[in-house]
Amino acid sequence: MPMEFDIGAFKWTREPTQYKIDGGKVEITTAPHTDLWQRTYYHFRNDNAPVLQMETDEKYFSFTVRTDFAQSHHRFDQCGVIMYLDSENWIKGAVEFENEQFQHLGSVVTNGGYSDWATTAIPADITVMWYRFSRREDDYCIECSPDGETFRQMRICHMAKGGGRIRFGVYACSPEESSFTAEFTDMRITECAWKAHDGQKPDEA
Repeated sequence: MPMEFDIGAFKWTREPTQYKIDGGKVEITTAPHTDLWQRTYYHFRNDNAPVLQMETDEKYFSFTVRTDFAQSHHRFDQCGVIMYLDSENWIKGAVEFENEQFQHLGSVVTNGGYSDWATTAIPADITVMWYRFSRREDDYCIECSPDGETFRQMRICHMAKGGGRIRFGVYACSPEESSFTAEFTDMRITECAWKAHDGQKPDEA
């Protein structure tokens, strides 16, 4: 195992007004109008969501976390896994509440100050989601699971500033006039579960 999980190694990139850390459990109570987004389509820039992360130089590892968002109730309430390098370079995976019928399970990749958003609709009665964040040098993978056992790929991406020392962890926010308490448990760090590709060979230089 490349690293040991130690909640004491996690530090606030932005500290929320209300939170609780008890053993391996983290609770974040979001403040209204907190979000992460850069420019694309909406043209605004939001960079005030609370983020709890640890640092590492390790090039190959996986970080797994269970999120409970049963209290989310307003459009765009969200919590999930994140790698936040700076305001213009980060990746996140989360469930975002939409309405009483469905939610958005998705990911955002931000490189050089421009965000994208890839989503799929899931039922609104889902209140727990596991995420597995994996690193292979400067490439990254986010997977999700309803039970912590069977993970499905959400996103593979390259991070332009993700080749050196990074920070990764969890976040929660409420972009509109809302607040809820997100719970993070069962966090662990393991050997990289995202295995090397065994299909088409890389192009020769």
